[in-house]
Amino acid sequence: MTSKSDHRTPAHGDRTMTLASRFARFAQATALWTGHPYTFLLAVAVVVAWIVTGPIFDYSDTWQLVINTGTTIVTFLMVFLIQNTQNRDTLAVQLKLSELVLAMKGAENKFASIEDLSDEELAALHEECRARVEMTQNHLDKRSLAPADKPRTTAHRTKSGGGR
Repeated sequence: MTSKSDHRTPAHGDRTMTLASRFARFAQATALWTGHPYTFLLAVAVVVAWIVTGPIFDYSDTWQLVINTGTTIVTFLMVFLIQNTQNRDTLAVQLKLSELVLAMKGAENKFASIEDLSDEELAALHEECRARVEMTQNHLDKRSLAPADKPRTTAHRTKSGGGR
């Protein structure tokens, strides 16, 4: 079922969702595989093999082109996979933080969707928070400098009271 604001047909939307979910699974699996130590060792082995073959191919332009082309293609494709994984991870962290903000009593709900603010709004909010931190720090500093007028409750326990 589509809403009035959704201009896609259901068939097209389903196909897009399937493509997106397939790509997300592929990107996640690739990120796990490429982040594995054995994959790094495989990449090192390829570079070492390329270096060893240098004298065989007389360090020709073609020999150099092989490694340049290979690394360029891998880098180009990995940028998109890494970005997809990064976007997904960032969104998951944002959702978790938003849930914590919304669940905390007394927390300002405006922080739950802070990632949607403009740079100027973020800067203004940062200054507001900085001012609150300074105010709190000043308050704490004043409290620590004030003379200890209150008796310490933990130091004076009676035998009959047994503490708490």
